[in-house]
Amino acid sequence: MRAFRIVNEDWEKVGIEMPTRSTKLSAGYDLSSAIDAVIEPHQYLSLPTGLKAIMEEDDFLLLVPRSSLAKKHGVRLFNTVGIIDADYADNPTNGGHIHIVLYNFTDKPQTIIKGERIVQAIFLKYQKTDDDNSINEREGGFGSTGTK
Repeated sequence: MRAFRIVNEDWEKVGIEMPTRSTKLSAGYDLSSAIDAVIEPHQYLSLPTGLKAIMEEDDFLLLVPRSSLAKKHGVRLFNTVGIIDADYADNPTNGGHIHIVLYNFTDKPQTIIKGERIVQAIFLKYQKTDDDNSINEREGGFGSTGTK
């Protein structure tokens, strides 16, 4: 099963834009900002989407910036791409809430409005090596899988 779900009742009350594909042949689902936000010059900001992604064990969700993000705002994804693992959904730290971290590389504040589409999310399969023996379980959200 692959699906997007609103993270919790609090976000349901806000009125979250559910992801859509722009055309029948679009690879990515457009994810939107759940809030109005101003990103100051040469700063980054984490924008909530109000969503989590449910997927198969051997899937991941690739987040890539929409081309209009840089063109209209002079903003890009802080880490250039994002990867959401299958075990991120329902993690104990944030319930799998997908945030998009944007960086403003201009000299002017940039405004993102609630409902504005900011990234494309593409479900993909991944492969493991034959000798893979990973057994660790996710314990949290952003940065929770370690630094080494």
